[in-house]
Amino acid sequence: MPKTDHGNEPVSASMSETEMMLKGYGLTTAEFFYGMPDYVHVLNSYVWQDYDIAPDHPRLFRFVEFWQREIDGPLHSVRFTHRKMISPGEWRHVTGEFTLH
Repeated sequence: MPKTDHGNEPVSASMSETEMMLKGYGLTTAEFFYGMPDYVHVLNSYVWQDYDIAPDHPRLFRFVEFWQREIDGPLHSVRFTHRKMISPGEWRHVTGEFTLH
């Protein structure tokens, strides 16, 4: 069975960014603050960005789980923002353009 992000839409690597935006995805940017493995009191940051579905953010939380499972640097905090770039009602197909002087 294909993986799904929010219960009903299969995740497809072949889906274009425009198709993802029309299905409700928006651009999520997260900044991870983490302790260095050998110097836990020194914080470093990592910026992650992907298309995700608000308000559940399944891709972001999958990445956080991956980090906690696989990366040695312990997470201190995560800041993120989400911007829905386009909605289905805002999209229209244009077949031509007329220029008036």
